Amino acid sequence: MESAVERALRTRIISWVQERAEANGGFLHRAELLDFRIDEQKLPIIDYSRGIRNPASFESTLSIVSATNGPYDDTESEDGLLHYSYREGDPWSGDNRKLRNAMTTGAPLILFRKEVPNIYTPVSPVYVVEDYPEERTFIIALDESFTFVPDVRRMPDDQRSYARRLAKQRLHQPAFRTRVIVAYETRCAICELKHGSLLDAAHIVPDSEERGIPTVNNGLALCKIHHAAYDQDMLGVTPDFKVRIAENLLEETDGPMLKHGLQEMHGRSIQVPKRRADHPSQELLAWRYERFKARV
Repeated sequence: MESAVERALRTRIISWVQERAEANGGFLHRAELLDFRIDEQKLPIIDYSRGIRNPASFESTLSIVSATNGPYDDTESEDGLLHYSYREGDPWSGDNRKLRNAMTTGAPLILFRKEVPNIYTPVSPVYVVEDYPEERTFIIALDESFTFVPDVRRMPDDQRSYARRLAKQRLHQPAFRTRVIVAYETRCAICELKHGSLLDAAHIVPDSEERGIPTVNNGLALCKIHHAAYDQDMLGVTPDFKVRIAENLLEETDGPMLKHGLQEMHGRSIQVPKRRADHPSQELLAWRYERFKARV
């Protein structure tokens, strides 16, 4: 059984990770995870060199890292669950024992998605819900409710659909936000606001469309006011990276937010990422700008 002390520490660590990530813009830097301290004691939240963190004083795993180019075959399945491969060595001791103990006790873990070097997108809490020794794989779920599912391999359609929605909300969207905000150096492309907690990753082609894939070149880092204006077609961006404000807003008289936050952005060039590969797709901008013109 997980001790009360460990449970309290785990809760505090998860809360800190969530708060810190939101302040940064949805992610944490490797250095701040390794330098984390609690009650004046250093307690790294990730391991220095491995994809699993098992503090010596903890009975269950604290965090796991899933990397798209890592040494293990950690994959997200079509049912919205993560298949996390056993760590090297004895399947019944060490890292694997502590992961298995997390399943037995129901201890919440932190999942970090590592898709940008030294940048980690947290997903927490997550839960170990199944162990398949014959496949040397643990199954990680994004919601505690899955700990009550008798057999995740045979979930009914409504539960599978729920798991897939969760994966989109808690895995795909945060990862997209991280990649976009990091590419734009934590800065709104329009007004250059640099407060990560006030920045979003806006889709150029919405994710409800077939072409609305979560790639950096289909995204813009925007502050929340400009993201909302973009989504509501009050603001458009031309294929040559110019900001356009809807004519009715340009003619409107209101307070300083409208004047300085929107009207003065008209005609301004957006700031694009340094890497050309991360620039917003001009083809996708053209598609979206046509929609903007049709609605204003």
